[in-house]
Amino acid sequence: MDIQGKHQDMIYENVMNHIDVGVHAVDALGKTIIYNNKMSEIENMNPQEVLHKHISDVFKFNKGQESTLERALSEGMESRNVKQSYLNNKGIEITTINNTFPVKENGTIVGALEITKDITKLERMVQENMKRGNRKYSFDSVIGRSAEMKEVIEHAKRATRTSSSVLIIGETGTGKEIFAQSIHNGSSRSPGPFISQNCAALPDSLIEGILFGTKKGAFTGSEDRPGLFEQAEGGTLLLDEINSLSPNLQSKLLRAIQEKTIRRVGDTKERETDIRLIATMNEDPIDAVTEGRLRKDLYYRLSVVSIFIPPLRDRKDDIKELSDYFIQSYNELFQLNVKEISDEVRRFFEEYHWPGNVREVEHVIEGAMNMITDEEVMEESHLPLHLRKRITIEKPNVQNNTFVEDAEIQEENRTLKDYLFDKEKAYVKKVLENHDYQVKKAAEVLGLSRQSLQYRLKKLGIKKVRV
Repeated sequence: MDIQGKHQDMIYENVMNHIDVGVHAVDALGKTIIYNNKMSEIENMNPQEVLHKHISDVFKFNKGQESTLERALSEGMESRNVKQSYLNNKGIEITTINNTFPVKENGTIVGALEITKDITKLERMVQENMKRGNRKYSFDSVIGRSAEMKEVIEHAKRATRTSSSVLIIGETGTGKEIFAQSIHNGSSRSPGPFISQNCAALPDSLIEGILFGTKKGAFTGSEDRPGLFEQAEGGTLLLDEINSLSPNLQSKLLRAIQEKTIRRVGDTKERETDIRLIATMNEDPIDAVTEGRLRKDLYYRLSVVSIFIPPLRDRKDDIKELSDYFIQSYNELFQLNVKEISDEVRRFFEEYHWPGNVREVEHVIEGAMNMITDEEVMEESHLPLHLRKRITIEKPNVQNNTFVEDAEIQEENRTLKDYLFDKEKAYVKKVLENHDYQVKKAAEVLGLSRQSLQYRLKKLGIKKVRV
C-alpha cells in the first residue's frame, strides 16, 4: 500500500473513533467488520468481543424481534430513526435509535451499515418518571405562609373539586410539581395513578410513542406498549414544559384532550381515556402563543384552571420558613446540629433576589451544610462562593444597621434577569400610575393585550389596579 493509501486509512480510522455516533457494519454473512469506539461505549463491550462474530452470537433480541442490521441484510430494507432494545453479551439492556442501510455492489447486498444514537439513559429516565407517582405531596407539603402563597394554595384547593384541565405557570424552582401532586392527592382521583413527564427531556422521535403508546409491528422493534395516557387511566397526567412540544404533537395532544381518546402509534383503533391533565410552563403563556411555541387552541383548552405561582422574590416573608425547613432536613440527613443562621446571612437571604427560587434556597442550604462540621450557626463562610462575593459588596453599616451599597458596583454584580425584572416592574408601575391604574389603557400604551398585561402584573407582584 502506498503512503497516500496509509494516510487515508489513518484518517478513516480517526474519523470512526472520534465521531459522536455509534457505527456498526457487517459483511454479507452477518459478521461484524466495523465497530467504532462510540458503539463500544454505547453497548458496553470491547471491540474484540464483537469484531468478526455474527450478530446473533453476541446480542440477544426479544422474541419476535429481529436485529435491524440482519433485516437490512436479509431484506435489503433501509430504516431510519428506529428504536431498538436488546441485550449485550453481559445481559445488560441497551436502547438505541438506529439508521440502518444495506450496502450493495452491482445490485447484490454485500453488507449492512448501522448508525446509532444511545437513548438508554433517556429510557431509564422515562421509567423513573413513571415511578414518581409513589411520592405523595399534599398542600401541607407547600412551605410558605405569606399572603401570596395562601392565595395560590386556596386557588389550587378549589381545583381539587373537578377534573378540569389545569395549567400551572411559574418560574423554574417554584414548586409546580408539588402543586400538581397536591391537586391530584386532594381530588377524587387520588386512588388512581399520578404520572409525570418532562416534555423537554425527550426528542420528538420518542415522545409521541411515550405519550400515546405503540402497536407491535408498526415499525422495526416496536411492541404493544401503553403510553402515559393509558398508564394514567383513572388518575392524573402531568406534562411539564408543555410548550417544548412540537406543533404537530401539540395538535395531537389537543385532539386527545377534546375527544378523550388516543390512538397508539401505528394503530387504527381509538382507545377511550379517563384522565385529568395538568400542564406546567415556566414562561408567560401569552408570549409563548404569540411567538409560536404554544398553540392558541391548546392554551385555551389547558387553561380552564390557571394557577400562577409567584417567584420567591415576591414573597420574601417565606424565606425564613424555607431556610429553617431545609436546615432541619439536612441536619437529619447529614447528622448535624445547626440551630440557626447568623444575622448577617439572614439579612442577606432577605435581600437576595433568588433567581432559582425555592430550589436555589435548598441548594444553597445543602451546599452550606456540607461546609459545616460541628458548628451550630450557619455563617457567611459556609455559603457558596458566588453568594459570598455578593455579601462582600453589601457590607452592613454598624452604626445604623443598614446596608451601604455602591450603586454602580451593585448594578454591575446583579444578574441580567434580576436587572431587567426590576426595570420592567418600575416601567409598568409608571405607566399604570399615569393612567390611574386602569389595565385596559395601560395595556394599549405598553402594546400588550389586556390578558398579557394581567399575567405580567401577577408575575411582577403589582396588585393596585382597576379593571
